[in-house]
Amino acid sequence: MSLILNIDTALETASVCLANDDDVLQLSVNENQKDHAAWLHTAIAELLQKTGRTVNELEAVAVSIGPGSYTGLRVGLASAKGFCYALKIPLITISTLKIIAFALKDKAGDAAFICPMIDARRMEVYTALYDNRLIEKKSAQAMILDENSFTSLLESGKILFCGAGSKKLSQIIDSANAVFSFDDYNATQLAQLSYKCFQKKEFANLAYTEPLYIKEFYTGNLKLS
Repeated sequence: MSLILNIDTALETASVCLANDDDVLQLSVNENQKDHAAWLHTAIAELLQKTGRTVNELEAVAVSIGPGSYTGLRVGLASAKGFCYALKIPLITISTLKIIAFALKDKAGDAAFICPMIDARRMEVYTALYDNRLIEKKSAQAMILDENSFTSLLESGKILFCGAGSKKLSQIIDSANAVFSFDDYNATQLAQLSYKCFQKKEFANLAYTEPLYIKEFYTGNLKLS
């Protein structure tokens, strides 16, 4: 069995879990976004202690790669890379949007598509489009929502809109084909996806992998990539 550490610090609620293959052994959750960096390594140490495992037993580390909070993404990826470098084990990266879609796919019913959304302030969201088998149809992008968003797709069939960002859309469109779910997710869903990647040896390049920001981060005249 493969012991995989799964890290998600992309959004307001962070979580980490240890899993044997896709069987979750222990989960830890932090709801204070400002505290993710200070919380993460203590939480990982506690997971190992509670499960009677050691860091040297890890066979891979998985991380939600984005989009999401700029700081949160950097915290998660830097920690994941640190473990992988030190232990010489593979890194697995999963889109935050795909994790949301996977977590809520059972809510889709007969919907043809699943559209996860992450709040990007004002009327903007980060979003992607998947079919009901979680095959990506539109890659991650930033989108400003209005009452005409998704009109043509909704005319052809049902779409499950999910994630916190989809609350904005629910307030401005009125379609019988629009289904909404605002339920949350955590690293247990990341664990199920990361194990599939582990089996297929779908590993990220440890040296060159960067967070999926979608939009570059600017502060004054300094651009942070």
